[in-house]
Amino acid sequence: MSDVAIPVETHRRLDAIDRKILTVLQDDASLSVAEIGDRVGLSSTPCWKRIQKMEADGVIQKRVALVDQNKIGLGITVFVSVESSDHSEAWLKKFADAVSAMPEVMEFYRMAGDVDYMLRVVTADMASYDVFYKKLIGAVALKNVTSRFAMEKIKSVTALPVPAMAAA
Repeated sequence: MSDVAIPVETHRRLDAIDRKILTVLQDDASLSVAEIGDRVGLSSTPCWKRIQKMEADGVIQKRVALVDQNKIGLGITVFVSVESSDHSEAWLKKFADAVSAMPEVMEFYRMAGDVDYMLRVVTADMASYDVFYKKLIGAVALKNVTSRFAMEKIKSVTALPVPAMAAA
């Protein structure tokens, strides 16, 4: 058992207006502060201050443009499950550093259950995936790697379902 500390997340108290702002921003982060304010019932200055506070607190991590992977030639999505025989901190650091540096990896999770790690990978085609696969298995010793190819994307969203405020 390792002495790794588990980080405890502190949650900023979000009121109903903060939650509305988050919902609006997740739908369209290109809106002006005035437009966001209009949608949530605030003037520009208090709306801007709330957005700035949520950014400073890390509630809003960044604002990005979402790109259609198929329209830029990344037609293959692969879910890769990884099992390891080594669960040491040194192995995990090496593995995490290697995988994090691979631009094809869109998401990377440590899992509970029968699989140790799960990756969502996008590539142009099967040949590109094969290059990625060889790079992955060459990075560190792995027990098992299983690739599952997505046939069709049925649902994909980026907006989190902002929970309602808990009753006091």
